[in-house]
Formats: sequence, C-alpha cells, structure tokens
Amino acid sequence: MKRQLWIEREHEISVVRQCELTGVARSTLYAQRQPVAVDETDLLLCRLIDEEYTRRPFYGSRRMVVFLKNKGFDVNRKRVQRLMRCMGLAGMAPGPNTSRPHSQNKVYPYLLRGLSVTRPNQVWSTDITYVRLAHGFAYLVAIIDWYSRKVLSWRLSNSLDANFCVDCLEEALLHYERPEIFNTVQGVQFTSTVFIDVLKREEIKISMDGRGRALDNIFVERLWRSVKYEDIYLKGYACMGELLIGLSEYFTFYNGERPHQSLSNQTPSRVYESAQGGGAMIVDKFSKEVSAPEAMTESGQRRAAVCEVESTT
Repeated sequence: MKRQLWIEREHEISVVRQCELTGVARSTLYAQRQPVAVDETDLLLCRLIDEEYTRRPFYGSRRMVVFLKNKGFDVNRKRVQRLMRCMGLAGMAPGPNTSRPHSQNKVYPYLLRGLSVTRPNQVWSTDITYVRLAHGFAYLVAIIDWYSRKVLSWRLSNSLDANFCVDCLEEALLHYERPEIFNTVQGVQFTSTVFIDVLKREEIKISMDGRGRALDNIFVERLWRSVKYEDIYLKGYACMGELLIGLSEYFTFYNGERPHQSLSNQTPSRVYESAQGGGAMIVDKFSKEVSAPEAMTESGQRRAAVCEVESTT
C-alpha cells in the first residue's frame, strides 16, 4: 500500500504534519493533484471586466459590480474583487494610506514630473497588463522608450512573478543603450530585489509612479489600449502559442509601420533611430502658488493637481 494513501486531506491533523509522520514528500503529494477545471463563467466575467477596465481604468470593484449587473450578471463585490486581483487590476484612484510604502520593498520617488524628454534612451518605462485567452489568461510586460514610444522588449507569462519582468529588462539592456532613468509602477514585481538589482548594476536612476497618479506612466497605458483594441480583442487568441505569434507580428507592426499622431505620423522605430520628432513632458496644470492643502506633502501624499502630457517635436 502506498504511503500517500495514508494521508487524508480533511483530517484534523494538517497535511504538512501528516507528510512528516508518514515520510512522504509534500511535492510528491501535490504532484498527484488533478488540475482545477476553469470556470467558464469566471472567464467570461474576466473578459468583460478587462474590456471595461481598458475603456475606464478608474473603475474599481464597486463600479465593476454595477457594470456587470447592468450586463445581466448577478455578482457580488467579493467575486469581482477576486477576479480583478487575479488579473492584477485596480481602479486608478487613491485609497486609504496610499503614501505608505511596502514594508519590505523600497519605493523610489517619481523623477519625471517637469522633466523634458528630448532624446532616445533618456527615459524607459514598463508595466504589466492582463491578456485574455479563449480558455484562460496570461500576463504581458513591455518596456517602452518615452521619447519615441518604441517597444524595446516584451514578455508573456502565465503567472505574476518577477522573473519574466527581469528577463524583459535584460533583453532590452542587451539590445539597446541603457537609459538614464527607468520608471515603473509600484507593483511587487518591480520593487522586488531581483528587478531593482539589475537597475542598480547598470547604474540607472529609478523612478516609480505615485499612488493614484494615473498619468505618471501614461505612455505604457496608451500602449495597452492600442494593443488590446487593435489586436487582442479582434483576434481572440486561443492559447499562449497563438498569442506569442500574434503579438510578435503586432509589435513589429507597431514599431515599424503604424504611424503615431503624436510623432507627426512617423513610426516609433524611425523616431528612435533618427532621434528627431519625438519627446514628451509630464507637467502639473497648477502653478507653484497652489494652496497648502492642495500641494504634495513631503510624505508623498497625493495633491489635488492634475497631470497632463505634452508632446514636443
């Protein structure tokens, strides 16, 4: 009789303790588990949430519940929160204690407000987005050059670990001149030691978006909107293999053929290589005379001023 059969998952003694008593490795026990069937209703809800979030990234779980109920789905907020958490989505609005950094990972200040981006490789930026498949989902990370909007590298993964983000960064550094500043969101992947260590190794200045500042990483957000509406939603990829091929074709088109209005209808690759016709700046609409309650405090609290993006040619 196999010792694995002695272990009862519903027993009052924990599975960990049962494995110790029977001399069975937990990895052996877990390897015998059957894969959990994908809930088709959850997949449908994820697709609807993804589409609505792409249109309205300021929607949190409460508004998503209202949106789904208007579509005929009787869902509660806990279910929507679980699905949004699984997809890595959160409404772009400040919550309680938004200035409090993660207890283990260092959060760096935002360095781009008021900075004029006048050349390629001055500023790179990155983020992660959820990508739907016919019977599941994946995550996409990309690194973009702010001056030219060129996608320098990208990676797909079926989990939200930091490894595929590090691989994406290493690929960009291998093929292009290292940037002066690298901007990220405050996600655990980008505040992780393995990711930060690569930037420190290359002596790159680290910048991170402020909490609740939707426009701090605006160029990557615009990239996600383009890739989803111009490719992913139209083609409805069934599996990771199809998605990999499709995105390879799309990013080749995006960099080398697709004209960008903000670049005077030039392509990102042409602007990147010529170092002409690009540029950007994020500025506050309000002047320095903003009253004290509206200003950004030294502790990092979000002020009332609104950001806008200006392109320079």
